[in-house]
This record gives sequence, C-alpha cells and structure tokens, in this order.
Amino acid sequence: MSVVTKSTVPVALTIAGSDSGGGAGIQTDLRTFAFHCVHGTSAITCVTAQNTLGVTRVDAMSSVAVVAQIEAVVKDIGVQAAKTGMLLNQEIILAVAQQVEIFQVDNLVVDPVMVSRTGAQLIDDDAVQALGDVLIPQAALITPNRYEAEILSGLQIHSLEDMCAATETIYRKFGARAVLVKGGGMQGNGRGVDVWFDGNRLEILTTQVVETKNTHGTGCTLSAAIAANLAKGKDLWTSVQQAKAYVTTALKHSLDIGQGQGPVGHFFPLLGDEGKGKMINDHRP
Repeated sequence: MSVVTKSTVPVALTIAGSDSGGGAGIQTDLRTFAFHCVHGTSAITCVTAQNTLGVTRVDAMSSVAVVAQIEAVVKDIGVQAAKTGMLLNQEIILAVAQQVEIFQVDNLVVDPVMVSRTGAQLIDDDAVQALGDVLIPQAALITPNRYEAEILSGLQIHSLEDMCAATETIYRKFGARAVLVKGGGMQGNGRGVDVWFDGNRLEILTTQVVETKNTHGTGCTLSAAIAANLAKGKDLWTSVQQAKAYVTTALKHSLDIGQGQGPVGHFFPLLGDEGKGKMINDHRP
C-alpha cells in the first residue's frame, strides 16, 4: 500500500485567452508554469480559433464566467501570483480588476495585450482606458511591448533612448510597482533589449539576439515566467532576469511547425544537448 504525501507547491493563476494552436495564451502560460515547477490554474477570458497563420475567430466569455473561474481557484486553492493576458473588452477588465482588489493579489503581472508586435490594435479604446484606470495601478509589474508602451506613455518609440523615456513615463503615470518595456519588435540598438524601471533604478536588459521567425507566444511566456518565479518567492527583479533568460533559451529551441510563425520551445529543459538540436531539425520541412 502506497501512502500519498500532500506537499505544498507554489500556485500561479493565468487570466487570459485560449489559443487553439497552442502557441500563446492560456496554453503557453500553463506550460511555462509547469516548467518552473509551479502548479498552473486558469481563468479563460475568450476562446480563439487560431494557428501559426493567424486568428480566424474570437468568442468572449461573459464577465460573470470569468469571475466565477477566478473565485473557484482563489477560494479553494489560493494563488501566490497571477498574470493577465488578453482580457478582450472593458467589461472583463473591470471584473478582473475588482477580483484582484477583493482577493488582494499582490504578485500581479499585467501583460497589457492591446497591440500586436506588428502594430495592430487588438482591443478598443474603452478597454485600453479601463486597463490604465483600474488594473495597471494594482500591478506589481506591467510588461508592454513597443506599441503598447507608445499608447500608455503617449510617446513615440524609435530608439533605446525613447524606450527608457517611455518606461519612466508609464511608471509615473499609472502607479504599477515596476515597468518592463519589451524591445522584441525594435530595430537597431533596441532590438531584443528590455528596459526596467521601478522608481529607483533604470536597468537595460540585454541578451543574445536569436534569429528565428518562430516567436509566437514570447510575450505570454515572459509574463508567465515572471509570475511563476514570483509564486516561488523570488523578488521582482530576480524574477524578471530569470524569466528573460528562460525566454531566450526557449527562442533558441523554437518550434518550426505549421505554415506560419511557430511558437517558442518551452520544453527544452527535458532535452539533452543532442535532443535540443534534434527537436529543431525534426520539425523543418
């Protein structure tokens, strides 16, 4: 007869959309949590029909359903950290922000999914306003990409210097404990560089630039990895540094699947050096 010992494990919650292609959203967040040895829970905000070529349909969950999912998780299991991704509309954003306040979620990472890396706006102006008014001020960290940072700061971003100015502006404007502006879509000296500001210090995070077209889900992966590290009790700055290293390695082992932009390779920790190279080559046409 075997005895099951109940163990304590960190728990993280993702509040985001479902990606049927498995490259981003809830699916990516849960994989990222798992590879950080964190139990992943979820509240789905919308269901998308998408693959490596793009999104063909989006169906929103009701705000009541989103709230019910959050309550079910937090009241029973509890969470040590949470992250938000695609919240889709003003009603859902307001509901999520209320739940964050009610349950006093301290380790909240907000990935303000408003604009794609190509510059296409994904949510309407009312939803953008709600993000800034009620959700971002409760965040431990906000992780906008270049175009999202332009909307939030009101500044044009064309250089690393512009990124730094936008990061400080967003911090002072919205009240999140820290801001990380991502440079994945930048060119020149800002390419692949992220800028951090927490009110005390401005840090520029650089890493090796990985040449791959398969970058789908990098933003989701980064914010999920930060949340996972926070759930494990690490401080915010350490969580960001380790999450960026995880994403960089996952990009090196990105998956060349489908006919379009494939996702990053989350499961590289399971592979030896030989297997890592084989994983990439096996998926090439």
